[in-house]
Amino acid sequence: MKWDDKPYHSLDYEMKRRFGEKVYRLSLNGGMTCPNRDGKCGTRGCIFCSAGGSGDFAASSALSISDQLSSQKEMIRRKRPVNRFIAYFQAYTNTYAPVSYLRPLFMEAIRDPEVAALSIATRPDCLGDDVLQLLDEINRIKPVWVELGLQTMHDSTARFIRRGYPLSCFEQSVTALRRIGIEVITHVILGLPGETKEQMLETCRYLNTRDIQGVKLQLLHVLKQTDLGTLYETTPFPVMTMEEYISLLIRCIEQLSPQLVIHRLTGDGPKDLLIAPLWSTRKRTVLNQIHAEFKLLGTWQGKYYTPPSERI
Repeated sequence: MKWDDKPYHSLDYEMKRRFGEKVYRLSLNGGMTCPNRDGKCGTRGCIFCSAGGSGDFAASSALSISDQLSSQKEMIRRKRPVNRFIAYFQAYTNTYAPVSYLRPLFMEAIRDPEVAALSIATRPDCLGDDVLQLLDEINRIKPVWVELGLQTMHDSTARFIRRGYPLSCFEQSVTALRRIGIEVITHVILGLPGETKEQMLETCRYLNTRDIQGVKLQLLHVLKQTDLGTLYETTPFPVMTMEEYISLLIRCIEQLSPQLVIHRLTGDGPKDLLIAPLWSTRKRTVLNQIHAEFKLLGTWQGKYYTPPSERI
């Protein structure tokens, strides 16, 4: 496979292929909460989740969607000229509201002529038939992606992190989304406490068996004001060094289908909340090291991937 200058199927490559130019995400806040916080399936959120609901870098929910888009565009354009954007509803669970609430938010986002696609972060247990119908409608206007936080395929880890839904729920939601032509991006966390490296590789191989189109590979961040942070401070558990993470990350990518778009290689933790690993704040250094290691090893995405038709 050939992805320009990278040994993996990057989001940057895919956006240039589809839209003919570089496209940047605009992180939005729709003012929603989560069933893992409001009592429906829990009250404290996932064990690693901060008060911002994974939307620590999103714009303020006090602003309209149009104003959030404008403010985010302005920040990006201070550094570089950009013409096209992805409207990314990031904070909390962005389909956890009545359709009467969701429709105006999503429609306001896609009405922006510079928005090329709509990306919605949510949970697989928050995709009712009425929500799917709305997403189907919007997808006929502009491309819609749904980002699902799987994190791990392993039930024991899912219970530990208080994910709040079984693997079967994820699988059913992927099927329902693909039935209406919605692209699915799956979030995976590498380094969850108690998981072996083989278990993390199993999760990546599992993704190859699902009809998903993209993956975000996320380093575990231990943050203040989270139950994981409290656990780490009272009963410290191992966190990966940069070298360990890069080695594991590359092994994971070697297992992934070349068709899967890699939307993220590491991720950011808010510096004022981050407890560990502190090396992750040096994002440019980390990315440079990842690319250097790929080159040193002479490896690439899908090197050890076997298509279903070739499996014994």
